[in-house]
Amino acid sequence: MNRQPIFDAVRDLLGRPFTRADVDKLDQAIDSAEASLPGTPRPQAQPAAPAGAHQLGQAGIHLIQSFEGCAKARDDGRFDAYPDPGTGGDPWTIGWGSTGQGIGKGLVWSQAQCDERFQQDLQRYADEVSHALGDAPATQNQFDALVSFQYNTGALAGSTLLKLHKAGDYAGAANEFGKWVHAGHKVLPGLVRRRAAEAALYLRP
Repeated sequence: MNRQPIFDAVRDLLGRPFTRADVDKLDQAIDSAEASLPGTPRPQAQPAAPAGAHQLGQAGIHLIQSFEGCAKARDDGRFDAYPDPGTGGDPWTIGWGSTGQGIGKGLVWSQAQCDERFQQDLQRYADEVSHALGDAPATQNQFDALVSFQYNTGALAGSTLLKLHKAGDYAGAANEFGKWVHAGHKVLPGLVRRRAAEAALYLRP
């Protein structure tokens, strides 16, 4: 099923770009609907990234860490989970911007747990970007910027940003970063700064 029209329609109804949590919920809902159709095969797990796929560079890691931080440190050196700054609730986050199942109010991690999950997340999002790009070329800086975007939004696969990149319209793609600055129907200054940094990295030779 082509999911793009569904994503576009929901985005128009919301009147804002998707958050990573929005994309995850929509994907789950569509997967459930497809699975209930007679004769529909069970969805297959996403394959591992192909050999030779891009690897995240130091510029991308530095950019992600500079905006994610390892926030909400306690006096005992551990870290508390915290609510989304835009919604005041879901998605809850801990450590280096980690979200997902099992992360919610009251969760506490050690520094080692935060760092281990961060490495897992970096690889997961790099794999997702590699799959989204397919055969489309990307420089290391473009790839790093796209991974940072995916890490924060989870929305690259259905985005105009990806379409323009694949079409070779890199200037147009760079302009798309600045549209993803909303959370909870508000423009967040932190997202404005992050999107500007991602666009600058994307355009860097």
